[in-house]
Amino acid sequence: MINVLRLSTRNLLRYKRRTLLTGLLITVGVVAVLLFGGLAGSFRTMMTESITDSMLGHLQIHQRGYVSSIENLPLTMNLDADQMERVTAVLDEMPGLIAYSPRVKLGGNLSNFKDTTNIRLNGVHPEREDETCPGLRDRIREGTADEELVKRDHLLLPQLLARGMDIGVGDTVVLVAGNRDGSVNGITVTVQAIIEGVTGPGGRDGYLHIDDARALLRMEEPEVSEIAIRLENRALIPRASALLERELDAYRDARDRPLYEIHTWDQLSPFANIARMIDILMLAINVVLVCIVLISVMNVMIMAIYERVREIGTLSALGTPSHRILGLFLGEGALLGLLGAMLGALISVAAILVLNVYPLNFAFGRQVLELRPEIEPGAIGVVFVLVILVSVAATLQPAWKAARMNPVDALRHV
Repeated sequence: MINVLRLSTRNLLRYKRRTLLTGLLITVGVVAVLLFGGLAGSFRTMMTESITDSMLGHLQIHQRGYVSSIENLPLTMNLDADQMERVTAVLDEMPGLIAYSPRVKLGGNLSNFKDTTNIRLNGVHPEREDETCPGLRDRIREGTADEELVKRDHLLLPQLLARGMDIGVGDTVVLVAGNRDGSVNGITVTVQAIIEGVTGPGGRDGYLHIDDARALLRMEEPEVSEIAIRLENRALIPRASALLERELDAYRDARDRPLYEIHTWDQLSPFANIARMIDILMLAINVVLVCIVLISVMNVMIMAIYERVREIGTLSALGTPSHRILGLFLGEGALLGLLGAMLGALISVAAILVLNVYPLNFAFGRQVLELRPEIEPGAIGVVFVLVILVSVAATLQPAWKAARMNPVDALRHV
């Protein structure tokens, strides 16, 4: 085996320019895959954390049918005190849970005493919301939340509405909403801070204290619309979701359907579709890499065999077994793939280290995002093995043709 690889190396060095160009072509493909994968993974992780840490949490629990009607924010599908008690009993025993935050969600109107517009309101426990969605504080652009995330009789106003209605921090506004019985109520609150949207300048979601939300809706019982859950890491989401479904499945409605629904963040956010598109793009780039390696190596090996027909015939005439000739050319293909993969991996790792020191910055709405690509060693290993396997596969047909040559015909070749 060592002798075969030594001969393969010597044969590749006989055609230095061709070997170099082919190796560089494979290197470019490897670098493209690893760098794009690192940047795409960084973008996906950053946006996912932004969404889960500042708004959704990792999981949410609702009453059955709430999410399918969430655009209307139905108050008739809130969880009552008894239902909340059952859920919290399960959550208090859940492994890997960091915090959970009950919320009251409602639609209403916002008035600055001159103009009125619609607003989506989230009534939250300040301490619990802080633990469940710690990134919400990072969205504050004006004002402060040093003491409490949101105080009683105060409001975190979305930036879109603040600009459109010329409302600033410290201004008094009126919130008006109808309760589940159809009656209308209003309260006055002070703008504590102005927050930006999660993925850009859009968004009409404001935050107020959960007691103010209940007072606005004239709730006689402490109902909640949803429970947002934060876990130690996103890898625990499938296990936690399965556990909640199993534990809460016993509670059913009159038609023997589960009373509760558990939704993961990706089932609630449109960004999950973008993440899937990134995965599809990564698959497409991997296919392109395979084609680059396949075509370039196969072309080189076909040319090498065409130029060395008489040499192959001489080897056969001297009694060299067919499998040895086959192994000789397969070794050349494998070494080409190995050369390109090693060089590509080294360049990619160096580029990633540089980009972590000098990250790529770009504006996304009013946010400035920093892309710091990261690549796991396993991903490099997968690309490494893939390139070598494809190189060997591309060499197989020309090498098989060389091993099957008739020595007499090969020696007569001009």
